[in-house]
Amino acid sequence: MASPGTPLSQDTTAQGEATESLNEEHVLVVPTPLFHELGHFQGFSAEVDRYLAPILGSDELSYRPRSAMEIDPSFKQLIPYVLFRHTDASGVVRLFSYLRGGGAGEKRLRAKRSVGVGGHISTLDADAPSGDVYQAGLDRELSEEVAIDSSYTQRRAGLINDDETEVGRVHLGVVHLFDLEEPKVRSQEDDLAEGCFLPAEEILANIEGYETWSQIVVRALFETAS
Repeated sequence: MASPGTPLSQDTTAQGEATESLNEEHVLVVPTPLFHELGHFQGFSAEVDRYLAPILGSDELSYRPRSAMEIDPSFKQLIPYVLFRHTDASGVVRLFSYLRGGGAGEKRLRAKRSVGVGGHISTLDADAPSGDVYQAGLDRELSEEVAIDSSYTQRRAGLINDDETEVGRVHLGVVHLFDLEEPKVRSQEDDLAEGCFLPAEEILANIEGYETWSQIVVRALFETAS
């Protein structure tokens, strides 16, 4: 991982393109071949250590213009994807669920329900005092999108890769599972509408109405448990 104050390499393929993209959001990406070298998978993998540490420690990480990366499958945008879980006294597992609304998020996912909160790591996180740009990006995205009014524990539960959809081909998700003492999460962006905690069984019963990443992770983590 880059040291504090040392940004990762910027996209300098062409001077003209660099000038035009000066004011555009630049997001953290990993070359897709590097991901394949570590072991390609489709869907969900619980092997976090196999992938995340080598990716974050690679000197092939870079920040590149988001608009270009959204249509370039030779790179994967690294996305923290946080699930909020609450288990009540009777043992019913509920997940925070919301409808992707009309905010500034990924337009290709609008009007889909989701259980994942998070977003891109960007140059806003490059100068993190700790040097951990990934954690800085995760913390920033959560603070922008939700308010968590409960104590919780958290762990990294796996990764999501979906090469079967247009959105999935250019993203790699890192799944974080937050276990909350109370089901208290509030949406803070228009893009997270109708936020509420729903039983995992209910989400599974209506899974086709959810974005693909949510379908993948809910089935992987909660289908057998239900």
